[in-house]
Amino acid sequence: MLDDTPEDRAALLALVLAGGAMVARRALLDVHHASPAAALAAGRTAWRAAGLNDEQVDRLRQPDAALYECGLAWLQLPNHHLIGWHHPDYPPLLRRLSSPPLALFVDGDPALLWHPTVAVVGSRAPSAGGRDNAHAFARALAAAGVAIASGLASGVDAAAHEAALAVRDGLTIAVLGTGPDLAYPPHHAGLRDRIAARGAVVSEHPPGTAAKPAHFPSRNRILAGLALGTLVIEAAERSGALITARQAADAGREVFAVPGSIHNPLARGCHRLIRDGAGLVESAEEVLAGIGPLADDLASELRARLAVEPAGAGPARDGSGAKASRAGPAPAGFDPASGRDPDYQRLWLALGHDPTGMDLLAERTGLTAAELSSMLLVMELEGRVAVEHGRYARKAGSFHRHGVVDAG
Repeated sequence: MLDDTPEDRAALLALVLAGGAMVARRALLDVHHASPAAALAAGRTAWRAAGLNDEQVDRLRQPDAALYECGLAWLQLPNHHLIGWHHPDYPPLLRRLSSPPLALFVDGDPALLWHPTVAVVGSRAPSAGGRDNAHAFARALAAAGVAIASGLASGVDAAAHEAALAVRDGLTIAVLGTGPDLAYPPHHAGLRDRIAARGAVVSEHPPGTAAKPAHFPSRNRILAGLALGTLVIEAAERSGALITARQAADAGREVFAVPGSIHNPLARGCHRLIRDGAGLVESAEEVLAGIGPLADDLASELRARLAVEPAGAGPARDGSGAKASRAGPAPAGFDPASGRDPDYQRLWLALGHDPTGMDLLAERTGLTAAELSSMLLVMELEGRVAVEHGRYARKAGSFHRHGVVDAG
C-alpha cells in the first residue's frame, strides 16, 4: 500500500462514497492540508464551507455501509491501493484534466500510472484486420517500453491488452467503468486478473460497484488523461472510442488514427478524426515520435516527484516504495561520469551497448529491481537508455555525448 495511514484511507473512502461534485471534495482536501482524516474530522461547518451540499454532507456523515465495508476489506488485500487527489503519487497527467477524479482505486502497481502510456481504443466488434492492427500496434509499443492502456472491453480493447501481455515485461493498464474488483464484460475476469498481476487495474469507483452506462464516458476521460496519446484503431462515427479521442484532444494529448477502407463502416470514425486533425499513422514508430514532447514533460514531473523529501517525512518514495535517495533521478544536466550520484554511475557502467536484463543489472549494481526500474525509466525518458523486450542498453551516441569513460 501507499504510505497513507489507515485513518486517511478510511476517510478518503468516505469522501469518495459521498459522491456529487468533485470540486467541493477536492477543495476540502486542499483546505485541510491534504489530509483526508483531518478533512473528515473538520465537521459539518467546514464541509459546507468547502461547497458540499446537503446530500453530500449526509453521505459523508453516514456512508453506504455495504460499500464502505467492502472498500475497507478490499484495501486490506495485497497490492490494493487508493490514491487520492491529495497524494504526491497521484498521476501528474491526470491532474491536468478539467475534472480529475477525487481518487483512484488501483489493483496492481500504482507506479505504473506515471509510466509513459498510450491508450489504444476502438470498436467492440472490429473487423479481422482491425483486430490484427490493434494487436500489432500494441505489441510494438509495448516492446518499445510504452505501457498500453485500454478499457477491458471486447474487441480492440482486449486485443491491445493481450498484445501487451504477450511481450516479455510488457506493461498494460485497464481503466474500468466498474469497481476495480469487477470485470465488464464478466467473461474478461481472467484477463482483469492477469493485468492486475502484471500491470494495473484502475477505477474511480469503489469495490463492488456494478457497471452502469453513465460510468463509461467518465471512464474514458481517465483513460485519455493517463495517456500521452490515444490511438484509435477502428471506430464507428458514433462510438466510445471517439469520445475518448475527443477527451484526449481536450486534455492537450496527441490523437492518432489508423486509416481504413472507404467501404468499412468502422473506418469512418477514424477518417473523421483524421479530417479533424488527428495524426494519420501507419506504424508504432509514428506514434512514438508523436508522444515525444509530452514524454519529456512527464520525465520532468517524475524527476520532481522522486527528488521530493517532505520535512520530517524521511526519504521520499516512488509508487513502488523505493527510496528516492537511491532510485531517484539525476539532477538537471546529470553527467553519468561525474560521480555525483554513485547509484546512477554504477548503473551507467553496468549498462552496455548490448541489451541487458533486469536480473543481470541487479547483480552488477547491487540495486533492487524497484530502484533500477525508477532509475531506468528516468534515463529512458531522457533519451539515454533504450529498452526492447524488457532489456536495457545505452542509446546509440549517448556514450560519447555524455563523455563517459568506462573506468571499471
